Amino acid sequence: MRREKSCGALVFRPNEESYDLILLRHRFGGHWSFPKGHVEQGENEQQTAMREVKEETGVSITLLDGFRESVEYFPKPGVKKQVVYFLGRALEDKLVRQEEEISEVRWVPIHQAGEMVTFSNDKRLIRLAKKRLGLPQ
Repeated sequence: MRREKSCGALVFRPNEESYDLILLRHRFGGHWSFPKGHVEQGENEQQTAMREVKEETGVSITLLDGFRESVEYFPKPGVKKQVVYFLGRALEDKLVRQEEEISEVRWVPIHQAGEMVTFSNDKRLIRLAKKRLGLPQ
């Protein structure tokens, strides 16, 4: 069994009522999810998450303490993938899509994000992020 590891972040910004999250639609597969990517040699998990968010969305982030969630799945036969997610506050609002991998990127109100994401693991991550941000479930 081959193992792969990626890291990413649920990226938020405050809005008038609550928070928005960045969601992106992957060009391959068409699913809505969060920015993430493979760990490069010499990087730790946090560095990978911050780099991938910047590459895929154009947004720099700071990571909140106390949020590190891991998801595991099998993207293809013989491959087990672990993705570690952090919660990151956006330092800017303007989104710049990475055209090679991402077909669409947008800010979505956090209370609508759970309906947009494709996978149940991502729905769970949004619930955990809302809890960490002190929002009602």
